[in-house]
Amino acid sequence: MNRSVAHALSHVLCALAASHVAGTAIAQEWPAAPITVVSPVQAGSAGDTSLRLVLAKLSENLKQPVIVENLPGAAGMIGYDRLARAKPDGYTIGGISDSTLTYVPLVQGRKGFNALDALEPVTLLSTSTWVLVSHPSLPVRTVKELVAFSKANPGRLDYAAAGIGGSHHVVMEAFKSASGSNLVHVPYRGAAAALADVDAGQVPVMFSALSVAFGRIQAKRLVALAVATPARTPLLPEVPTLQEAGLPGFTFSTWTGVLVPKGTPPAIIERLNAELARALKDPGVAGKLSALGATPQPGTPRALTELIESTTNRMRKVILEAKIRAE
Repeated sequence: MNRSVAHALSHVLCALAASHVAGTAIAQEWPAAPITVVSPVQAGSAGDTSLRLVLAKLSENLKQPVIVENLPGAAGMIGYDRLARAKPDGYTIGGISDSTLTYVPLVQGRKGFNALDALEPVTLLSTSTWVLVSHPSLPVRTVKELVAFSKANPGRLDYAAAGIGGSHHVVMEAFKSASGSNLVHVPYRGAAAALADVDAGQVPVMFSALSVAFGRIQAKRLVALAVATPARTPLLPEVPTLQEAGLPGFTFSTWTGVLVPKGTPPAIIERLNAELARALKDPGVAGKLSALGATPQPGTPRALTELIESTTNRMRKVILEAKIRAE
């Protein structure tokens, strides 16, 4: 090796070492101030409830306030855009659902949209169980009866959903396509408002995350017709799956992941990933999530990247087949 090449290599190695030391220092110093977490959904919705359980433990472990900023609207895209514009310093992060990251932009006609152009994945947090519910006044107690009633009353049976193109809308349109049922979409600003109107009997039916509907089901204010999981959930062992109810292969679940603005230092992403995994593995947090029908799912940034890509491809097919478009 000649002297010039050796000199250049020495500079490269020194730069790499300095970068590693600087990254370690950044991770050790972070966080030195409160952290804002953008949640693009209404407070009290399924993803927000699960997110807050994890963030409470994260705040305790980091010994810094973790402040949730709820920004519902446009099926999550208002919150997404807020996070994408944030300073990439580890003090603004996002807890975002699969719908916002993958299929909402497809429904809204955002051509060429890729969530990973502006955000970097940190970790998957949890997956959620979904359930088809109806108001007790609706004269149905099974999926088969619901489908038959909708066909006998075409255009007269409404369903509630949190916005246009979000999870509640997409899963019901997929259900309509698979079952041949006749239901009319009534969009709401958020999941909490939609479920409240089903509870009040203003709208007779909807798909909901089990975590936010479970209390109402227990109180017999809502009827659980079926769950969208491959197997029955221990929380509602008597309720059949949609597959058992006559829709072979029909399953649906949602997930929430943590992401940060593009350009956030890798050392901070690594530290945040480790701290969130620590919070998710806490027995108290894991137990509370399970009681809500959510499953803790800590993982690597790469695993979340692959999940975003695979969900986008799968849901594109659902959206095209159900012909879902922003109204």
